[in-house]
Amino acid sequence: MPMPHGLCTALFKHLPDAVFLIDPDSAHILDCNDAALTHLGRQRSEVLGQSVLSLQTGVAGPDQWRSMSQAIRASDNFVHIGEHRHPSGSSVPVQLHISHFVHDGREYFLSTTRNISQRQALERDLHSRDAQLRYALNEASDGLWDWNLLTNEVYFSPQLARMLGYGPHEIKATLETWLSKVHPEDSLWVNRAKQEHIDGQRSRFNAEYRLRNRSGHYLWVHDRGRICERDANGQPARMIGMVHNITDKKTIELTLQAMASHDTLTGLHNRRECDLLLGRQVDLCHRLEIPLGLCFLDIDNFKSVNDDFGHAVGDKVLRRVAQTIAGEVRSTDDLSRCGGEEFLLLCTDTPEPDLLHLAEKLRSKIAAINWDDIAGLPALTCSFGVAVFPDHADTAESLFIAAESALTRAKGLGRNRVESASALMSTPIGFQRFKASSPADLD
Repeated sequence: MPMPHGLCTALFKHLPDAVFLIDPDSAHILDCNDAALTHLGRQRSEVLGQSVLSLQTGVAGPDQWRSMSQAIRASDNFVHIGEHRHPSGSSVPVQLHISHFVHDGREYFLSTTRNISQRQALERDLHSRDAQLRYALNEASDGLWDWNLLTNEVYFSPQLARMLGYGPHEIKATLETWLSKVHPEDSLWVNRAKQEHIDGQRSRFNAEYRLRNRSGHYLWVHDRGRICERDANGQPARMIGMVHNITDKKTIELTLQAMASHDTLTGLHNRRECDLLLGRQVDLCHRLEIPLGLCFLDIDNFKSVNDDFGHAVGDKVLRRVAQTIAGEVRSTDDLSRCGGEEFLLLCTDTPEPDLLHLAEKLRSKIAAINWDDIAGLPALTCSFGVAVFPDHADTAESLFIAAESALTRAKGLGRNRVESASALMSTPIGFQRFKASSPADLD
């Protein structure tokens, strides 16, 4: 005998667990029972029509919701551990059981949500003897893993799954699942560090790397683990570890590194980083026995731009010149701002004829920049000095001096031209004379 409609309504209203009827596409709450309102601490008008994304702290954005929706449709009983936002500002831990069904041709999600605060408190009480250890393992980290080296099965804790945007049972318990989420640029050395610990070359596995979450974005994590069991032959059998989400810390760290090595105005490498790169590139090209081209360029009469139009316009000129050069060179070339209006370009595996051709192209491009947006600013030009390792110099310092001297020669011969260190090498006296000056002296 079918259950009367009124009785169904009464059951829905009086269920002790929170029940939500959800639109799968928009994630909007279509209906809920009284327990859901009590659970959320909100009025019905504050809940109906709202997106579950605004209530659930564990679901970040439409992309993650679409991914979860696919998983819900593929499961008879989708389970998710998360937290609901409360108007008081606190978060309520919840366990969700979500199913999907179709009624009158329309698809719905039905979420039964249980507040697990008391259950978690009871679990802590039941395990009071191990409270400190449980806190250290479950609260002080963002997730735990337990790897059986004999079967390659890996247990991932609910906290770890939640950190990556998954439910506690969604991540397949295999090593391949984890490795597939490591950033491709990090996977080689992460695997090496893991293997070196297994082989006894490291006392523990300790690595910082990037992990892909459900939305496809990468989190920075600090992962530490150790072998805790061995088989009868003394071979590693089990390894456990914990993961910390260090994305915020790493973002600040990388930002500070970029500030230390990059020019804030143009975004190019600064003089400090340029000196380090020049030394490394000379060593590299020496080992590979290939040429290294160095192009030193300087904006002609730049002082008058600052004097006549102000430093704001001067900054705009520097940025546009930098963008023009960057748009013409290879991705393997390195452009730096050495200070003021001077730039240095390093071109690996570039012989002198190719470097001269590139410098001439850059000179023409800069001379052709349209400055119509800056009233009264005349056309600007650049002077170039080029030198090549090992043809003109065999050390980083001497290569820089050779290019700088060639630039000084270009300035002295009228500006807006390209000069090579070859011309200076053919006239030793001239080389010494130009070496005694600097491009700034002829600006």
